[in-house]
Amino acid sequence: MEGTTKIKDLNPYSRRVNVLGKVVEVGQPKEITTRFGEGKSVTEVVIGDETGKITLSLWGDQVSKVESGKTLYIDNGYISLVRGHMRLNVGKYGNLNDSEEAIEELNTELDMSEKVHESNYRRSGPGSGSSGGFRRGGSGGGSYRRGGFNQNSGNRDNGDNEDREF
Repeated sequence: MEGTTKIKDLNPYSRRVNVLGKVVEVGQPKEITTRFGEGKSVTEVVIGDETGKITLSLWGDQVSKVESGKTLYIDNGYISLVRGHMRLNVGKYGNLNDSEEAIEELNTELDMSEKVHESNYRRSGPGSGSSGGFRRGGSGGGSYRRGGFNQNSGNRDNGDNEDREF
């Protein structure tokens, strides 16, 4: 399909992507509480193409369209990070449809959801030059540069230490 993104080309900043994938595995629905206090059902589904596989998060009754072995077309999907792992989402402006196009070969070796990525919460985009720092609503974490603030001692760093993450 024209304008389709291959799974290996997805990254934490992918938005408005069209993905064609074959259902490899359908997980069990989980009841979660959203940050707004609502109870919702989410089901994780692994889909793949010839370049790799990724976990697709389906909410509510979206999972009713899915069964193992089916080929799905996600129109206007996006990537989110769940505990640092990429998840493909359909969202309220996207569509999830069956596809007649067959995917014969699956690459199940490259799992795009396996790698841990830095949270989007701390960075405004690729190449932003952000080195961490303070976050809203949290304590600890962060990083410092030479001549920066040393969170371990509470003193200014004299620059003798290399860049560090903690």
